[in-house]
Amino acid sequence: MSSNKLSAVLITKNAATQLPACLASLAFCDELLVVDSGSDDNTVALARQQGARVIETHWRGFGPQKQFAVEQAAHDWVLCIDADERVSERLRESILAALAAVPPAPTFVAYRFARCNRFMGRYLRHGEGYPDWNLRLFDRRQAHWSDDVVHEKVLTDAPLGVLPGDLLHDSAESLENYLAKQNRYSTLAAKAALARGERSTTARLLLSPLLRFVKFYVVRRGFLDGVPGLVHILIGCGASFAKHAKMRQG
Repeated sequence: MSSNKLSAVLITKNAATQLPACLASLAFCDELLVVDSGSDDNTVALARQQGARVIETHWRGFGPQKQFAVEQAAHDWVLCIDADERVSERLRESILAALAAVPPAPTFVAYRFARCNRFMGRYLRHGEGYPDWNLRLFDRRQAHWSDDVVHEKVLTDAPLGVLPGDLLHDSAESLENYLAKQNRYSTLAAKAALARGERSTTARLLLSPLLRFVKFYVVRRGFLDGVPGLVHILIGCGASFAKHAKMRQG
């Protein structure tokens, strides 16, 4: 058994419908930590019922919120998961094996693994939806979340390990809600790009969606995922167009 204790870390808001299944898939972790930002459903109560330690706080933006949550964890090794994600059995085995690999320290200080996205009732296996690599398991002493308010990522200078097994992303949200979320994200992405001093051009406005479509639908064979794969990629292309349009609006 590994001597490296592991904290599962989640940020939530109104996640009651998804949280129980997520926390159940994290039962192998030594700590369940939920950082909630103003839920008005029973997210907090459900989290506590399933043994999670809950911290209620204000919203900081995705990157800062996740970093705040990581800093509150009881253990240095953290597994960062969203409420609409579940750790598959194969991934659970891989995580435990990695932490036990070379006691008292794992081979790497950060690991990435594939995320499998469910969209329109189907788990996507190609295109933009898979393997959708995510770095979510790391030693917080040697890695941290970026301060991006959207499209946040874990930053580290250390070599990365790769774990077999999928993180299952099953948002179960309606297409209407998914489109609304992409609209919000494109607004945040445009504001963040402008704040970094970036500027859009007519060429980028036109070519960014087109190149995205070619990359994910053709090169990465998104066409093999049928209509759900096509819709998923077209929405992504639309979000790319919207981001650049919003940047031109200023």
